[in-house]
Amino acid sequence: MSADNSGGNVSVPLRNLLNSIQCIRDRAKGKYDFLSPSLTTSIDANQAVKAVSLEATKLSLAFSKPPLPSQQDGEKLSESILKSVLTLSTVYYWLPKSQGVSLRRQVRDATVEVLDGVTQLLEVILSSPLQSLSQEQLTSTGGVWSACDRFAQLPQDNKAAVLVVLSSQIAVVKDAIEEIEQALSEAEDPFNDVLDDDQEEENPRGNQDTYWSEQDRRVIAPCQGLMKASTACLRKLTSAVKANGDSGSPQNVAQLDDLADISKEISPGVDDLALCLYPPMDYSGVENNVRHTSSHVCGESELTWVQFLEGAVDHNLQKAKDLIQQDS
Repeated sequence: MSADNSGGNVSVPLRNLLNSIQCIRDRAKGKYDFLSPSLTTSIDANQAVKAVSLEATKLSLAFSKPPLPSQQDGEKLSESILKSVLTLSTVYYWLPKSQGVSLRRQVRDATVEVLDGVTQLLEVILSSPLQSLSQEQLTSTGGVWSACDRFAQLPQDNKAAVLVVLSSQIAVVKDAIEEIEQALSEAEDPFNDVLDDDQEEENPRGNQDTYWSEQDRRVIAPCQGLMKASTACLRKLTSAVKANGDSGSPQNVAQLDDLADISKEISPGVDDLALCLYPPMDYSGVENNVRHTSSHVCGESELTWVQFLEGAVDHNLQKAKDLIQQDS
């Protein structure tokens, strides 16, 4: 028997709770307008997320073994969970935009992650046979705990939030560089573990579209240089934000958000460039993405380190263009 099929209709308050939390989650995602509740006291974010974690644990334990809670107990439990969820969501809704867009986005994403976890737990309880604490229910409960733990580790101001953005962008660019380097260091055919050769065919595979030519490899070198310049730019930007970033005024907060938005344009460009480099190399795509990536790497030219990066970018950009034109 599952909670959804129990004779005592305990599923009714659980389904109502599920619908309410899904609605709150969709509002947090921006699907609907949200009207803030009329609260006059401040909310401790850490206490709010601890409350959600505790209520999720109570819910899971209540449905971990027979007998099922009564409908009245289910209603009380549902009311308590909903209250904790509303309090947590209000932490995001009440966070002023003047505190920074980057900070608000991370608080919103963390809030949605917690709500997703509670939603999944409720769905598991409503659908799982009530025999014992299932592995799926244990996993869902652990998912709520993990989401709550990550919420508690959110940055405290916009400067810290922007540093989180920069760190994630550096990781993406670094991964792209390492993947290209690994492919170059392996066999001539970087897809030999994906494509299956049939040696018994009259014409064994000779498709050069799966191999890098020597000309391809010469084009890759300056593109790698541009990708590494992107990493250097992001690292230097990180150092500058750590040393000089300030969330003390609306103007400074807005500048930090602008830096975060600009940095987010670098990693997609690097990713697209890396994809174009794999055989068969898309020379037109390489040229377009080289130009796009280089346009986001440089900032204020009066800074010495930026002048150095500009030189590295220009050098690799021109070298890549020359090699592409030679091949075409």
